[in-house]
Amino acid sequence: MLRYTITFLIIAFIAAIFGFGGVAGAATGIAKIFFFIFIVLFVLSIIKGLVKR
Repeated sequence: MLRYTITFLIIAFIAAIFGFGGVAGAATGIAKIFFFIFIVLFVLSIIKGLVKR
């Protein structure tokens, strides 16, 4: 999940450098969504690991 976030951020940076504002904005939005999903899954896995003990 974090790999997708980094990929879309790189796409957003490259698109911004070349002046494609719409593509850069969309890629940034997608990267934000993937990042928040990653954070939620990470916290849930930590909680599950602590409860399991």
